[in-house]
Amino acid sequence: MGEYKILSKIKSPDDVKRLKREDIPKLCTEIREKLVETVSVNGGHLSPNLGVVELTVALNRSFNFPKDSIVWDVGHQSYTHKLLTGRFDDFDTLRQKDGISGFPKRSESKYDDFNTGHSSTSISAAFGIANAKHLIGDNSYTVAVIGDGSFTGGLAFEAMNNAGRFNKNFIVVLNDNKMSISKNVGAFPRYLTTVRIQPWYIRVKNATEKAVSKIPLLGNPINAFLRRSKSKIKNLVYKNTLFDCFGFTYLGPIDGHNVDELENAFAVAKKINAPVIIHVVTKKGKGYQPAEEKPGEFHGIGRFDIDSGEPLSSHRGFSYVFGKTMCDFAEKDRKICAITAAMSAGTGLTDFAKKYKDRFFDVGIAEEHAVTFGCGLASRGLRPVFAVYSTFLQRTYDQLIHDSALGNIHLVLAVDRAGIVGNDGETHQGVFDVSMLNSIPNTTVFSPSYFIGLKKSLGTAIYMCDSLAVVRYPRGGELYKPDDYGEESIDYDIYGSRDCDNLLITYGRLFSYACKAKEMLEEKGIKLCILKLCRIRPINREAVEFAACFKNVWFFEEGIKNGGIARNFSDLLQLTSFGGNYHIKAINDKFVKQMSVSEALKMLKLDSDGMFDVITKDLEEKTD
Repeated sequence: MGEYKILSKIKSPDDVKRLKREDIPKLCTEIREKLVETVSVNGGHLSPNLGVVELTVALNRSFNFPKDSIVWDVGHQSYTHKLLTGRFDDFDTLRQKDGISGFPKRSESKYDDFNTGHSSTSISAAFGIANAKHLIGDNSYTVAVIGDGSFTGGLAFEAMNNAGRFNKNFIVVLNDNKMSISKNVGAFPRYLTTVRIQPWYIRVKNATEKAVSKIPLLGNPINAFLRRSKSKIKNLVYKNTLFDCFGFTYLGPIDGHNVDELENAFAVAKKINAPVIIHVVTKKGKGYQPAEEKPGEFHGIGRFDIDSGEPLSSHRGFSYVFGKTMCDFAEKDRKICAITAAMSAGTGLTDFAKKYKDRFFDVGIAEEHAVTFGCGLASRGLRPVFAVYSTFLQRTYDQLIHDSALGNIHLVLAVDRAGIVGNDGETHQGVFDVSMLNSIPNTTVFSPSYFIGLKKSLGTAIYMCDSLAVVRYPRGGELYKPDDYGEESIDYDIYGSRDCDNLLITYGRLFSYACKAKEMLEEKGIKLCILKLCRIRPINREAVEFAACFKNVWFFEEGIKNGGIARNFSDLLQLTSFGGNYHIKAINDKFVKQMSVSEALKMLKLDSDGMFDVITKDLEEKTD
């Protein structure tokens, strides 16, 4: 553990402001050491945070937080902000149960102005905050910090379009590190490249303004006219950026690792009576060589060895199997296409992208566009598969209904990180996709428990379904599989003794926990049969008829109870001759906070111990 002679004394932004100029580089070095030390143990977002150390220091020196407000887009780069705003002593609890969050949380600190976790929201939220301040006569500044990757999301441009006429202390910092999670793609990153390599235009613009202003009597009115003008005359005098066209005054590009330059830019921005965008260029992973060399791999990483940068645990999980299976299909079928929203590595599509470049589409952080784009591909006979994390699928609800299901367009979704994901907390848990998808007609959903089930489900979704088809699978790899369990079917499986009164129904990885719970119950003399669903929508009616033969039925579901599969199954069960007891154990109308996957499943009573406890308690109460 480092000594942190300077960082340990920082309790608020005022302490950062009081630092001597020569101590600032030392502070930045200590911050990076603390970031690497903590994330190596707890996991987290390392390379984004290493890249914004100087930027965060300059922000805390230039603004009066919390009177001034700051909104971090996504928020995965706010670790330094936490360290400088009184959370150094608790930083070792980062992303742990009951510890500090890996994202901004209003309930955690007065310095966190807005909860974030998904991309492209910061300008909208900050503009709302700025307007609220204006309405109550508060003249403090509002700052949004957004990455170039997040700027590929449409919501950012909607906010820019809305904010261009505002002139009340509103500043957007564009943190340009040439990446989102994977390498940036599309027109906007190419545009930023031209801005980065041609910084001369802002000097020409300033020189022109200065020269025109010296014209007796007419100088200032001419400048004012040119700023307001939409005509070609303006473009003859000014070299406009895209941001100028939105009504923002552009400053940059600025070296994002030079605190002096950053402070000067912020000082200038605060004097401009218009919305300002400051273009800051940073290096993702700066200061830690493994992260600099592989910024994508260190974007979000588990525990790792500091000296080598190597992960302490690595295994080929569902994402890897999905990617390999996609390559196998694509080799035999030229209609197979893969779509990702800036998540090629995370979703296992890296090899696909290399082997089948013409059929791989990274659309940037634009999940809504990805769905409708995929529907366009499918409408002309291609077989598109959109790989997306469950938590980000939430953004696509309208497109799934209107553009896919309504028109029977055959789009396939590969929903990664389904279920509890752990330490990223509420904003990233994949527990809403089933309830969301369950409400959409013309939709088939598979939730396999093992790799073989994933392969079969994906093949069925691509070749046997004719409308919206979904294959969802958890983060990580396969869990426990009993020796006497056969090969996973595409529809449903029955495991255990059918000659008993007790039936447990589940799907996905919870089947592994159910198998262990079955063994624990049998040790107490309680027989249990398990009905494992793989196709969870529509539910097979034969499976329902089978369940109706039991006296006691428990349904365990790793998702939201309202709108879930357990509720669907219950409705169907009531249409049979079932006269027994039906119990649902699912996530009941709440968000699941940050903690490890095992801790969360234990808390929710969805692990083997929890299943055992729920079943034995229910049986004891029935006996009493």
